[in-house]
Amino acid sequence: MSTKKTNNVKFTDTVNKVLDTAKTSVKKANDFALNTTEEVVTDSITIASEWQQVLDKALKGGVHLLDNQQNLVFDTLESYKKQLVSGKKRLGKIFA
Repeated sequence: MSTKKTNNVKFTDTVNKVLDTAKTSVKKANDFALNTTEEVVTDSITIASEWQQVLDKALKGGVHLLDNQQNLVFDTLESYKKQLVSGKKRLGKIFA
């Protein structure tokens, strides 16, 4: 009967060691997951910030380009108006 108690004690010690090892492994895996997640989030924020700066520059350039195009359209319309007015005067002189 003493051998049964010894085997029972060894079994309990073995189970406790396995549980301790499992706890340690799970804790390491959890720490790794937390660190990896933190790195991913930090890198994502950094990349998003860089893209935000690029987008800001693109929008400012786009607004400047739109301003130039708008000025070009208005200048063209003014030239067309001047030509139309002078053409009307010429036609009036010819047919009047």
